[in-house]
Amino acid sequence: MAKRDYYEVLGVSRNASAEELKKAYRKVAMKYHPDRNQGDKQAENKFKEASEAFEILGDQEKRSRYDQFGHAAEGMGSSGMGGFGGAGGSGFGDVFGDIFSEFFSGSGGSSTGRGERGSDLQYNMEISFEDAVFGSSKEIDVPRMETCDSCSGLGAESEKDIKICNSCGGTGQQRVQQGFFSVATTCSSCGGRGKTISNPCKNCHGRTRVSKTKRIRVNIPAGVATGSRIKLTGEGEHGANGGSGGDLYIVLGVKEHSLFEREGADIFCEVPISFSQATLGTDLEVPTLEGKARLKIPSGTQTHKIFRMKNQGIAHLRGGGRGDLHVRVVVETPSKLTAKQKELLKEFDECCEDESNPIRDKFVKKIKNLFS
Repeated sequence: MAKRDYYEVLGVSRNASAEELKKAYRKVAMKYHPDRNQGDKQAENKFKEASEAFEILGDQEKRSRYDQFGHAAEGMGSSGMGGFGGAGGSGFGDVFGDIFSEFFSGSGGSSTGRGERGSDLQYNMEISFEDAVFGSSKEIDVPRMETCDSCSGLGAESEKDIKICNSCGGTGQQRVQQGFFSVATTCSSCGGRGKTISNPCKNCHGRTRVSKTKRIRVNIPAGVATGSRIKLTGEGEHGANGGSGGDLYIVLGVKEHSLFEREGADIFCEVPISFSQATLGTDLEVPTLEGKARLKIPSGTQTHKIFRMKNQGIAHLRGGGRGDLHVRVVVETPSKLTAKQKELLKEFDECCEDESNPIRDKFVKKIKNLFS
C-alpha cells in the first residue's frame, strides 16, 4: 500500500511553519496515542504514521529532501547516515514531553497548586419492600475525609509556613529525559503539591483533611429495586488543595416481602381457595399494596389460574404509571375429612357427567389413543 503524503498525514499545507507542524503533530498524536486507544490497531497505525511524518517534516534537512524527492528520499543518505534514521532536529523530546505531561497531569500546563478531586464513596443500604414501593426518606452516617477546620485546608499553621518547592519550582513535577522522551513525574520533595510546609497544622498534620462522620438524608424515590443507585453529588470525600468533592453512591438492597414477589413493576401473590370456591365461584378478598380488594373468581376456576389486577403494582421509576398485581389462586385439597364428607364426595363423583371434568376426560382420551 502506497504511503500517504506526510503533509496530508499531519493535515497541514506544504508551506507550514515549524510551529504549525509541531502543533499539528501534537494534535494527531494525542488523538491516536496507544494509551488512549488500547487495543485499537487502526489508531496505533495512525499514531505511527504521524510519528514518521513528523520525524521527517520536523527536521529541516530531511524536510528539504522530502520536498524535492518525496518518499524516494528514504534511500538517500546525509552526512554518512542512511535514510530518515535518527531524531535529528525534529523536536520529538519537546512534543512528547507535552503529551506525557497531559497523560500524567490531565492538562498541558503547570500543576502548581492544582486541586485534587475527592474520592467517590459507596454506601450499601437495605430498605424494606414498602420503602421501595412507596419511596421514603432516611438518614445515614457516612465516614469520610473532610477539609480540616483548623487550617481551612492549608495544611499549615499559617500561610507564612508555606513555601514554593525548591526541587520543582512550584510545578509539582520533575522531568526525566529518556532518549527521545521527556517524561513528567511527580516531584519527590513536595509530592506534587508544588509547595513545602515548614510548620504543619497540628490538627491534620499537614494532610489538609481529617476523618469525620457526616449525617446525610437520602430521599428514596418510589419504584427502586435491589441494585438501584442514588447519586449524591459532592457528598463523597472532600477534595485536597481546593479540589472539588467526590460523589456518594447509595446502592440499595430491598428485603423480601412475606406475601408479594416482584418482577420489575409487577407484583405476584398466591391466594388459597377451597374446592367449593373454585367450583362454584366466589367474590374473594385479596391483599394489595394499598390494603384489601375484592376479586371475582368465576365458577370452574382451576388451580394456579392467574388473575391480573391492572395498575395495582409498583410505580415505574421513570414515570409512566404502575405495574400490575398478578393473583395466582391455589385450590386447596382438604386433607382431613369426616365420614359424612367422604360419603358426600363419593356421591358427587358418581353423579358427575363427562362435561364436569373436561381436563381429566381429555387426558384419558390421549392415553387411550397412545396405547391403541
